[in-house]
Amino acid sequence: MANQVNMQILLNREAMILLAVIAYTLLMVIPFTPAIEVGIGLMVFMGSTGAVVAYVCTLIALSISFFIGRLVPPRIICRLFRWLHLIRASELIAELEPLRHQERLERLHAKAPSRLTPFLLRHRYLAIAIALNLPGNALIGGGGGIGLMTGMSRIVRYQTYIAVLALAVAPLPLTFILYAR
Repeated sequence: MANQVNMQILLNREAMILLAVIAYTLLMVIPFTPAIEVGIGLMVFMGSTGAVVAYVCTLIALSISFFIGRLVPPRIICRLFRWLHLIRASELIAELEPLRHQERLERLHAKAPSRLTPFLLRHRYLAIAIALNLPGNALIGGGGGIGLMTGMSRIVRYQTYIAVLALAVAPLPLTFILYAR
């Protein structure tokens, strides 16, 4: 009888962990969702293993949001911006749609309205890493929103994005692994 109770508790614990992992991954994909709290909960509850799980789930979730951004047709974004009365943004997206990667970057540099924008375009991977680590980044879309917009921009290659992502989200899990013993 005691073995059955122990087995039931273990199964319930494993089911709860699996549910938390799935919830964390899904929440990270959704823009404007502060999912990091669930990730921290996983790390606290599972220790170093939880830190590794949260790290891997973060990479998966933000890759999914990037690819969703790539799948969104620019014409839908144009319609959305027109509906929001963001006419110049809509026209810019329509203008950039047929261009190749380098042509798109050149056009964005030429049309950039301030001194900061060209700097951010030149250092876009650093800007992504900083945005992902800003406290309160849920206000600018959170990890899911940043990944979605990065994919939609089509000025960032996935291979470089995932490398930047792997470095940008590593400090918290790594710190937890090193100091939470």
